[in-house]
Amino acid sequence: MGFPGLLAKVRILDASRILAGPFAAQLLGDLGADVVKLERPGAGDDTRTWGPPFVDEQTSAYYLSCNRNKRGLTLDLSHPEGQRLLQQLLPHFDVLVENYLPSSAAKLGLLPEQLWAVQPRLIVCSLSGFGRTGPLADQPGYDLAIQAMSGLMSITGQPGGEPTKVGVAIADVLTGLYAANAILACLLARGQSGHGYAIDLALLDCTVAAQVNLMQAYLTKVAQGVAPDQAAPGLQGNAHAQIVPYQYFATADSGMVLAVGNDRQWQRFCQVAAPELDVPEYATNPQRVQARAELVPRIAQKLRQQPTGYWLKRFDQAQVPCAPVWNYAELWQAEPLQARGMRVRVHDPQGRPVELLGSPIHINASTPEVRYPPALGEHSDELLRELAGLREQEIAQLRAAGVI
Repeated sequence: MGFPGLLAKVRILDASRILAGPFAAQLLGDLGADVVKLERPGAGDDTRTWGPPFVDEQTSAYYLSCNRNKRGLTLDLSHPEGQRLLQQLLPHFDVLVENYLPSSAAKLGLLPEQLWAVQPRLIVCSLSGFGRTGPLADQPGYDLAIQAMSGLMSITGQPGGEPTKVGVAIADVLTGLYAANAILACLLARGQSGHGYAIDLALLDCTVAAQVNLMQAYLTKVAQGVAPDQAAPGLQGNAHAQIVPYQYFATADSGMVLAVGNDRQWQRFCQVAAPELDVPEYATNPQRVQARAELVPRIAQKLRQQPTGYWLKRFDQAQVPCAPVWNYAELWQAEPLQARGMRVRVHDPQGRPVELLGSPIHINASTPEVRYPPALGEHSDELLRELAGLREQEIAQLRAAGVI
């Protein structure tokens, strides 16, 4: 499934749980890799129970969101026979993704050195809250805590209000994206070097790095002698720290965002909405940023005079960047996503139709095929026959012993 041919010869063992690792593996599955989802017998990934909503007793919408285009295998790595079976399977895999704490990974035989003893070409991608080094290496990391510690919550929320988290588990999603990129780079490098690689990704690092311009502005100011507390940007609300006007504005009936990114766009905005603001003291973006406190209220007063639809039409005609603020219902009724195949209908193992979130990747104008996320251990027998060469009686014995 996915994009046939792109990563068709790559096989990935997704031994991770929750979101960051499964999201990274799903992305590689979308690109055509054969991804095997490894779960604990009986329970599986914790997210199977994170709901409602559920599509069945073992499958939550949360689990569906990051496990498409995978096959399912159950294996108890805490059981000696489970670890022996893992070693038997490893030579058939190119990549292993895991998100255990270092101490737990060692007990389960998932440290790079342990894995390389069996499969020296293996790319091991380890995701954790704080990375494999440093004082917090053995501390679990949760998205909300990472958002709080990374500085992201300190810039999210209305000025004068309380710090606010991003509405989704953005630290996990960002780390998953970094992981997929790193894995692809290591696959490419391995073709020349012939050996495996160990990737160490921390949710904290990735969330700090993703604050690109604001984090770099802070470092630059401190290097220039600004006191750290004064260099910290603080809550941004819906405004942009380095561009004006670039934020949410209320209108006569609702609201919209205005994203004036350069001085020519500012001139066109003034022509449409406020000719009196087209003056030398607001002509450049640095001037508008300096004058934010006086300028933004004047813009806001203008935009409150007409409804959103009026402004969107006028600004679109004048090529002034703007947008409505859609809720989920409005988003999925709008043309852009309908035209891009972001809503996919598949069938579960019982043949029932289920709608999934699609992949945003389009290559040669096509979108990847989508396979429904695996039921717990759905492909265990198939994989053990295919990769380990086990017979039905051996598989039955492993299942009776609770190993699979």
